Amino acid sequence: MNKSVSVKVYHGYGHTHNLVVYGHVFKRKAKSKQVYSNNLFVNIVHLLKLFILKPYPNVKVRLQFFGQTIYNTTETDGFFKFEWGANTDVPAGWHDVTVEALSNDNLVLNVGKGKIYVPHITQYAFISDVDDTVMISHSATIAKRLRELFIKNPHTRKTFPNASSHYQQLALSHTSENQPNPFFYVSSSEWNLYDYLIETFKFNQLPDGAFLLNTLKRWKDLIKTGKTGHEGKLLRVMRILDVFPNQKFVFFGDNSQQDPAIYAAIVEKYPQNIQAVYIRNIRPEKEVETKQLLLKIEAQDVHSCLFKHSEEAIAHSKAIGLI
Repeated sequence: MNKSVSVKVYHGYGHTHNLVVYGHVFKRKAKSKQVYSNNLFVNIVHLLKLFILKPYPNVKVRLQFFGQTIYNTTETDGFFKFEWGANTDVPAGWHDVTVEALSNDNLVLNVGKGKIYVPHITQYAFISDVDDTVMISHSATIAKRLRELFIKNPHTRKTFPNASSHYQQLALSHTSENQPNPFFYVSSSEWNLYDYLIETFKFNQLPDGAFLLNTLKRWKDLIKTGKTGHEGKLLRVMRILDVFPNQKFVFFGDNSQQDPAIYAAIVEKYPQNIQAVYIRNIRPEKEVETKQLLLKIEAQDVHSCLFKHSEEAIAHSKAIGLI
């Protein structure tokens, strides 16, 4: 094994005939084990380490899953994507997957372990934004956003009151505890923050799910974190709908950036696949514009809810029979 090479595999998703796994291969990646400290310096150093990395471009990668072997090559930023159909039925639940980085003569440079989530056959699936929808982030203001990132760690980052309660209830909407509805967290935050977000959601007791994030950034671009990728976000959401055409989706976002417009565009294209759209009213000055977009959504016979507090969204979910 080459200790200078590392393979990072993110949670994948899909069903027997359409499975997807993402990841990165790095030539150099700073050790980023989190120390949950209230010390500002400790948190700053950890955050910087997440952006100190050297991707490994054009390296061969090999995926092993359920007896299948599939090959691919990383992109210029070290990113890889596997998309395939399984040879045998894949039962619902979480399944282990292995990805190896290979040298030119097919020697294994290093190995990454990940998981693939195959949802149970349920009526609903949920797609949620992260920043300022679930987690208080101040995305619209660079200084405040960086302050949240720098001074907080995953155990001190705040989520909105009762957001976890709402999502937990939705995870069990019209299904049982052993067959929860799937959650997909789609964000403009970068893959650099993947482990950070996983731990934040786990600590705050939000439903487990697959994260789909934005292109890696290097340390020199840290100030731009979370500020790009809205077109990519649209494509990622549409990709999920394409993989699960038989489920009704519920969207969650906020009006700090582009979520209302993105969701309105998707509802226009897939009205029969969307049950409801929830938008947290983070920026009151955009309320009129947001309401106009939600009226377009409701014109497609899709429920919508503009809310400030999660209790309002919970009441709406009960009123329309979601919970």
